[in-house]
Amino acid sequence: MVKEVKEVKEVKEAEEEKEEKEVKKVDVEDDDEFDDEADKAEGIDYKIENVVATVVVEITEKIDLNIIARKHADVEYNPERFPGLVMRILKPKATILIFSTGKMVVTGMRKASEADRVVEKVLKNIRKAGIKVSNPEITIQNIVASGDLHTNIDLNMAAIVMEFAMYEPEVFPGLIYRMPDPKTVFLIFSTGRIVCTGAKKRSIVREAVKLLNVQVRELGVAKKELGNTDYQDITFI
Repeated sequence: MVKEVKEVKEVKEAEEEKEEKEVKKVDVEDDDEFDDEADKAEGIDYKIENVVATVVVEITEKIDLNIIARKHADVEYNPERFPGLVMRILKPKATILIFSTGKMVVTGMRKASEADRVVEKVLKNIRKAGIKVSNPEITIQNIVASGDLHTNIDLNMAAIVMEFAMYEPEVFPGLIYRMPDPKTVFLIFSTGRIVCTGAKKRSIVREAVKLLNVQVRELGVAKKELGNTDYQDITFI
């Protein structure tokens, strides 16, 4: 009897190990390649705040999200308000939206390299509810970063001299700048604080922030003093 139980346990562990290996490593850059201190010395000051990824898994039938909600008490599912189930992972920290179609959206990660570990844990939780899912395909869709140009910015002048820029202070206190190459979107505030979005790799974020630093100074919109501003710093959750 003990031998049979042991064999069953070994088979189950082997199946779980096989399922975990199905999650293909996301092809992302190694964070060790980036030297934050060296970048800051060059005036390239930014911090990754959020990495967004999408996941598609193979399913034999539509996922019954009610079953997952009953199995895991810490998830949120209210189909009358939102069609997806919300699951949170603590390590690595992430929030996952799961839909009955087998599609998922992962947000809240600080590194793209965390995506595969997050998906492994999500699939494990789904399988614990008796639902079969396999062959996850993970795609990094967006990286959001905050940063500092270390100079005040004359936004009115920037709106005139910077192509692809839009500034409507009565609507929003920041200037929206759509950088064509590398393709990213910046929110630029008079304090020099920035938000960069639209990149899918950290190297693109770094390149865009570096280029923006050069542009604001070459175009003459960088000002050491602009007086008081009503802008308050952005807090990322």
